Amino acid sequence: MKAERLKAAGPPVGAAALALALLTGWTAVGGAGAPRPVEADDGWMLLPTAGAASATSAFFTIRNPGDVPDELTGASWEFGGPVTLKRHLHQGAAGRWELAPALPVPSRGVLAMSPEDADLMIAAPPPLEPGRRVEFTLTFRHSPPLRLTATVLPPGERPR
Repeated sequence: MKAERLKAAGPPVGAAALALALLTGWTAVGGAGAPRPVEADDGWMLLPTAGAASATSAFFTIRNPGDVPDELTGASWEFGGPVTLKRHLHQGAAGRWELAPALPVPSRGVLAMSPEDADLMIAAPPPLEPGRRVEFTLTFRHSPPLRLTATVLPPGERPR
């Protein structure tokens, strides 16, 4: 009788031991609770216009494939001037913008920058030509920095 009970317990105990071994291995290689790095495609930026408020904006779409929320905490660009995170606040038919210390990239979600939501504000950009590709580095709270390019587009044009 005792031998039969031991024999019957074999498969469940073996399955539990295998599951424990797999979970231990997954944790050891950083799979449990570790954030996955964010991903992004190259973006676009508005051509600075003469006589405008001497600023322009750049836009990227950032995806977070992981289960841990992340945040875009800063950016720099090849010309070294200031790049500021900005969020648009809509109040009925009107709105305003404000500087943001960080822009959220939700877990399993997207931060889709646009002129109507969030962007990277660039003060005093140098003269740029439509079609030029400009290098940016985006920094995050949990993910490693991303080096991307943005294509300069004339006002009113959007990427295809």
